[in-house]
Amino acid sequence: MEIMVGKTAGFCYGVKNAVDNATKELESNEKVCCLGEIVHNSKVVKELEDNGMIFIKDLSENTDKCKTIIRAHGVPKAIYEEAKEKGIELVDLTCPKVLKIHKIVSEYADKDYFIFLVGNKVHPETLGTASFCGVNSHTIEQEEDIDDAVKNLISSGKKNLLVVVQTTFSMEKFDKYIENIKSKIDDTINLEVINTICNATRIRQEETAEMSKLVDYMIIIGGKNSSNTKKLYEISYENCSKVICIEDKSEIDLSELNGVDKVGIMAGASTPQKSVDEVVELLKNT
Repeated sequence: MEIMVGKTAGFCYGVKNAVDNATKELESNEKVCCLGEIVHNSKVVKELEDNGMIFIKDLSENTDKCKTIIRAHGVPKAIYEEAKEKGIELVDLTCPKVLKIHKIVSEYADKDYFIFLVGNKVHPETLGTASFCGVNSHTIEQEEDIDDAVKNLISSGKKNLLVVVQTTFSMEKFDKYIENIKSKIDDTINLEVINTICNATRIRQEETAEMSKLVDYMIIIGGKNSSNTKKLYEISYENCSKVICIEDKSEIDLSELNGVDKVGIMAGASTPQKSVDEVVELLKNT
């Protein structure tokens, strides 16, 4: 059985930066909190927790006012203000690509633009970015949301529209949404589109698409609540009839691989290299 492993599988820059710096904070501080999961991978979270990291859902849980990490996905604008009021020191490990989007939407909101934010409505990155967009904004997750977004734009009276997108959103879907938006607005609206999908995400999605066309079976490794991992699964399923999404090797049913000639392996941006290596080793010994 031939095994193909994606060159772009595993930690992206933003995740590696967050995990590495969180580890350093644990080494130099007696107590460190993290607001939410630092990345969407249970193994990474568990390892940091075992090393002393305290994961909290709300700043009110930080009764000792210890250093608090802002995870790679970022947080709503109000969190920064709340931390300042409570006297809590923040260690901002938000992915630089996400911080860049915060800066973009803040600047455009100040220039009186209406903002369409394309992304998963309940994803922490989208929730954080939305808080920087101001009141004249609308989040679009499904294509069906576009009609309501355009209605809100028209009722606002704004003539300038900016569209940005969650860093891990599907490239194919985003392109489709933009065409739909263009068809629903007239020439009186000045439209600006800034594709803020992370380049690493784009390359990973492209590699996944190509690999899934060449194999009989695709294995996607990543957290169950990872947005970018879910996209890789969806892309693979378009080209390969046998696709599974797992967090670790224990979820693989080896009997399903009987008669399979080629297996492709891709991992989400929050997946540690160890998880990929363990899957490869298991398949090699099958």
